[in-house]
Amino acid sequence: MKYVFYIIGILLLTLGLSLTIQSNLGTSPFDAVLVGLARNVGLTVGSWEIILAVLMIGSNSILIRKKPEVLGVATAIVAGIGIDFWLFLLGNSITPELWPQKAVCFSVGLITIGIGTAIYLHTNFAPIPVDRFTLILKELTRTNLFFSRTLVYLLFLILAILVDGPVGIGTVLTVCFGGLILNFFMPPIGKVLDGISMILTKSLNNLER
Repeated sequence: MKYVFYIIGILLLTLGLSLTIQSNLGTSPFDAVLVGLARNVGLTVGSWEIILAVLMIGSNSILIRKKPEVLGVATAIVAGIGIDFWLFLLGNSITPELWPQKAVCFSVGLITIGIGTAIYLHTNFAPIPVDRFTLILKELTRTNLFFSRTLVYLLFLILAILVDGPVGIGTVLTVCFGGLILNFFMPPIGKVLDGISMILTKSLNNLER
């Protein structure tokens, strides 16, 4: 069941990312880096997700002084494919032009990112390297997800500006509220997923009897 939750989480996460990109209000700093590289260098947004993931796996292994978490590449590949899939699917169907429409599109995307991230992180299976980096900073700084997530966002905000990524009001909102949203959703989603797993386990045990 863990792997089902994992896939659902990644799909929701990449859907949220794609919605923020389509809103044209600015994406999260990390996604702004991806979009900036895709526009100015080439390749797709999903491809850059995979490339940067490989680089971050190396830096993460240095920080924790352990072997590289190779499974993170698999997660990055799934996420990269998901991003390109959603962008292709939403490319013509969701193109908000008015500010209220853009605001709704971005808000739904930001919340969906928080929910999707919380779901797949709870499975504790091969987190996306940037999310693993967030968890590493949380442990190193002995703070919470809000602080570590915000720190990561600020770092990538600088990089996004350097590569001319889509930085806007949405980027600022993500830096301010992205970590807070994730920190808010982690506990309740964890309880819900644990409850579902427990119910399914009991049901399977009863069937075996």
